[in-house]
Amino acid sequence: MTGNLLIAGVGNIFLGDDGFGVEVASRLTAAELPDWVRVADYGISGMHLAYDLADGYSSAILVDATARGGAPGTIYLIEPDLTAADSQAAAGEDVAPGAGPLFNAHGMQPDVVFGMLGMLDAREREVLVVGCEPASVDYGIGLSEPVAAAVDEAVGVVLDLVARAARSDDHQLTTREWSTTKEWPYVPWHPR
Repeated sequence: MTGNLLIAGVGNIFLGDDGFGVEVASRLTAAELPDWVRVADYGISGMHLAYDLADGYSSAILVDATARGGAPGTIYLIEPDLTAADSQAAAGEDVAPGAGPLFNAHGMQPDVVFGMLGMLDAREREVLVVGCEPASVDYGIGLSEPVAAAVDEAVGVVLDLVARAARSDDHQLTTREWSTTKEWPYVPWHPR
């Protein structure tokens, strides 16, 4: 079997609910996962994440607080359009911080990381984002009650995605079938 999967928890634990991805990654380290899966806490190290994605991973699941207008604690499964981010970067268009809808206050800037994948010749990576609607990203340590309650649900979503990937020889991530069988919003994302 081929294909390695990176599960990346991202966020700033000093900004309340922005620490969501870090908490989910922490819980996933205790889970029994196949040897082709690696869980890592990237915190606010977006460039480190981009380089790691380009170095031997065929797919990734990013876990992050993602403000999309839902109720706090809402879990989202987002399929970013990496080719659009790559096209913007290649055309010299602005993919600077704040240019995309996934930009948030912790400085991770996923839209920039996605744009970097093209420059690092990593265009063919499959990436999904498991996001959670934050209640607050103000200074302070600890998740709000609705976001803390959503951590186990997000862990379940990630484990379900890993189980589905394990069913194929190349560990292909599946989204559409999964998203139609669950109650969580499926939100395709395209950078502007």
